[in-house]
Amino acid sequence: MSDIKITIIDREGEAHVVDAPTDMNMNLMEVVRSFELAPEGTVGICGGMAMCASCQCYILNFEHMLPEQSIEEEDMLDQAFFVQDNSRLSCQIPITEELDGLEVKLAPEAP
Repeated sequence: MSDIKITIIDREGEAHVVDAPTDMNMNLMEVVRSFELAPEGTVGICGGMAMCASCQCYILNFEHMLPEQSIEEEDMLDQAFFVQDNSRLSCQIPITEELDGLEVKLAPEAP
């Protein structure tokens, strides 16, 4: 089992350093949910299909290491609230060893 460290800043501004497994085919949204870093039912409402933007986050480093945005992700972010230049859908970010040290901040919950 191979874990990496990811810093996730929750919606209240509290930073959590978590161990995320690279050998379980998880994405960042699933890590947020497994550590209960957002109230249940507020992250990953669509189940990780890039159809709701509830898992939007801001990438604070390693942005160049992430996979390119898919057309579906771009379309969803075009419709989302609080979008910034470094916004991504966490369901579209697979957990890989290259992301050890990744820092993200959860976007505010949509109104």
